[in-house]
Amino acid sequence: MDQQAEEEPAREEPEGRRAFVFPSALTVLAAVTVVVWILTFVIPSGSYRRTPDGDPIQGTYHREPAPGGFLHRLGDLFLAPVNGLYGVRDAKTGEVTPDAVGTLYGSAGVFLFVLAIGAFITVVFATGALDRGIERLAHRLRERGALLIAGVMTVFSLLGTVEGFAEETLGFYGLLVPLMLALGYDRMVATGTIILGAGVGVLASTVNPFATGVASSAAGISIGDGIALRFAMWVVLTAVTIGYVVRYAHRVRAAPERSLVGFLEGDRELAAKAAEPPELTGLQKGVLVLVALVFTFMIFSVIPWASALSGRSDAVPYDWELGWSFAQLAALFIVAAVLVGLVAHLGEQKLSATIIQGAADFIAPALVIVLARGVTVIMTNAKVIDTVLHAVEGVVSGTPPVAFAVLVYIVNLPLAFLIPSTSGHATLAMPILAPLADFAGVSRAVAVTAWQSASGWMNLWVPTTAVVVGGVSLAKVGYDRYLRFVWPLLALLAVLICGFLALGAALG
Repeated sequence: MDQQAEEEPAREEPEGRRAFVFPSALTVLAAVTVVVWILTFVIPSGSYRRTPDGDPIQGTYHREPAPGGFLHRLGDLFLAPVNGLYGVRDAKTGEVTPDAVGTLYGSAGVFLFVLAIGAFITVVFATGALDRGIERLAHRLRERGALLIAGVMTVFSLLGTVEGFAEETLGFYGLLVPLMLALGYDRMVATGTIILGAGVGVLASTVNPFATGVASSAAGISIGDGIALRFAMWVVLTAVTIGYVVRYAHRVRAAPERSLVGFLEGDRELAAKAAEPPELTGLQKGVLVLVALVFTFMIFSVIPWASALSGRSDAVPYDWELGWSFAQLAALFIVAAVLVGLVAHLGEQKLSATIIQGAADFIAPALVIVLARGVTVIMTNAKVIDTVLHAVEGVVSGTPPVAFAVLVYIVNLPLAFLIPSTSGHATLAMPILAPLADFAGVSRAVAVTAWQSASGWMNLWVPTTAVVVGGVSLAKVGYDRYLRFVWPLLALLAVLICGFLALGAALG
C-alpha cells in the first residue's frame, strides 16, 4: 500500500524530553505548499509554447508575467487543496481554478481510484481468504526451507507489484517467526522474507496503483506504458532478493553462531507453536480466484497492446483494446468489492460497512495526492514550472538518455526520504520529470520507472516507514542489525536498477 510514515505507539519518556517523530506526509506537503508559494515571488515567471497535446516545445521558453497581484496569489494558496482535487485549467489563459471552463487539472480521478481500491482491498481482507491462503502456503512448504522462503516471498512480491502490498505484511510475523525458528533459521530470515519479499515487489511495481498508477497519471501516460521493462525488473530483482535471503538462511542453519541476531530465550518454545492453520473454505477459494481475475483483467485493460506488440508508440490500437484509465478502474474496483462481498456471503450490512471503512482507511494517501497536486497548481498559476524546466533544459538536452535515466533515479532518492508517501512523491515530482524526459529524448515511462525504483529502494530500509520499523520491532531483531543484514543487497539492487534504466533508455 501507499508507504507513509506512521507514529509508533507512545512510550514513556523522561520528563522534559520528547522523542522525535518524523512528520507525516500530510504535514510535509503542507509545509512544501507554503514554501513553494513563497518561492513563486522569487522565481521569475515564464512559459513555453506548447503542442496541441499540451507538451512544452523545447527551445521556446520566454518570460511572461504571472496574472494577478499578492491577493490573487494568496487566493491560490488558500484554494490549493481544492484545485488539487477538482481544479479546471482554463482553455484560454491556462490558469487553474475551481470554476474555470476547460480540462480537469485536479486529481479527482486518482483520488476516487485510491478510495475504490482501498474499499476493494479491505473487503478482500475482511473475508480472511488472502491471509489464510498465505498461511496455508507457508505450512505446506514448512519442511522445505528454501522453497518456503521462495514461495512466500514470491507471493508477497507479486502482491506488491500489482497492488502495493506493504503494511499488510505486519500481520504475518506471528506466523512466520515461529515457522522459521522451527526450521532452524533465525528471526532475521523471517524479517527478510516479509520486508524484502513485499518491498522488492513494490520497488519493481508493474501496475501498482499507488506507485506506477499515480506517477503515470501525473506524467500524462497510461499505466501500461513501460510494463515490459518493469516486468523484467520484477522477475530479476525478485529472484536476486530471494536468493540473497535463502543464502543467509542456509548459512545460519549450517552455523547458528553466524546469525546476525542470535536466538532469544524462549525461541525453541515459540518454534513449537507453529501450528497448522485451518483449511481454506470453498468461499475463501472462490474469493482468491475472483481477486486473481480482477487483477488480471486490470492488467489487460491498461496495456496498450498494439504498441507493446509492434514496438511502435504510434501504433493504431486494436479493436479489442480497452485503454482504460482511472475512471474505469475506479468503477472496476467498486464493482469488484461488491462481487467479493457477495461471493464471501458477507451480508449487506457488513459489506456496506466494510466498503465505507476501506474508503475511509485510504483517505490519507488520497489526500496526500490532492495536496501534492495543489503544489503543482500553485506553480502552474504563478508560471514558474516552465522556468524550472528551462533552468535545467540546457543540461538535460546535452545529457545522454542513459545518463538521464540514472540521474532521475539518483535525484529521487533523497526526495523519497523526505516524502515517504509514494503517491505524494509521485504527484509532486512527475510534472517536472516528465517534460524533462521529453527534452532528454527519454520515454516518460522510463522516467516513471526510475522514479518508482528510487522510492521503492528507499522504502526497503528507511526508518520513516511503518513497514520497516514496525517489522523489525515485531520480529525483535533490532533496526541496526537489519541494516547490517540488508546493505549488501541494497547495493546490488541499486546496480541492477541502474542497469535496467540504462537499458530502457537505450532501447527507447
